[in-house]
Amino acid sequence: MRYDMKPQGVCCSQISFDLDGDVVTNIVFTRGCNGNLKAISKVVNGMTVEQIEGYFLGNLCGAKKTSCADQLAKCVRRAYEESKSHAGA
Repeated sequence: MRYDMKPQGVCCSQISFDLDGDVVTNIVFTRGCNGNLKAISKVVNGMTVEQIEGYFLGNLCGAKKTSCADQLAKCVRRAYEESKSHAGA
């Protein structure tokens, strides 16, 4: 399923990705540091939600209390939890 998530407190305005079970693919960041975010998207393509969290959850950008990578980890977790709750409904 395709998800379009709104991150909080970062330069990118949207994070879109496909979620199949707990596997994340086709990640696209809207706005933000284009080169860095394209690299992150390529590296994590095909990883599980837990793997992405392991690499990026808690990662900070400058003086911000979050980063685009941290927001990716939070967004994929939120989407995964939503998908589990819909599957059980």
